[in-house]
Amino acid sequence: MQPGEEIESLVDELEQLVNEAKSPLTGGGQKKIVDAQDVYEILDEIRRVFPQEFQDARRILKEEQETLDRAQQQADSIIADAQQQAMILAGDQEVVRLAQQQADSIKDQAAQYERDTRYNAEEYADTVLAHLEENLKSLTNSVSRVRQTLDENSGPRNTSNNVPW
Repeated sequence: MQPGEEIESLVDELEQLVNEAKSPLTGGGQKKIVDAQDVYEILDEIRRVFPQEFQDARRILKEEQETLDRAQQQADSIIADAQQQAMILAGDQEVVRLAQQQADSIKDQAAQYERDTRYNAEEYADTVLAHLEENLKSLTNSVSRVRQTLDENSGPRNTSNNVPW
């Protein structure tokens, strides 16, 4: 599942529960009778899944850093190889000059590879985080709507008696 899909599905389930709830015989059309246990079970499942979204985002950021570290190690290795090759060929000035050009070219390629890798990793992380942000906003809006619906549908609350009649 994509990030946030499971939470979105649970919110849809919660909304469906409210939509399918029966209206009481008295009290108007906006009030609904829902099984509180069903609502609490869905909310508990949302609470269980929600931290996973953050773990996924952290994992993606960690993978991005690992990719950047590997790119840097590759770049360093390429540079070291190029420098070693240049030293081996250091007998003739022309050979040294060509080796230096090659080392510079390899260094430039490695630097470009690192920039490209960093850019791609950051773009990927930004896309995932933007998707997560959208899902969190959607979840927040959905939860607010469900709470508002529950508030509108519930009569006066009697805190000493949890029985809904």
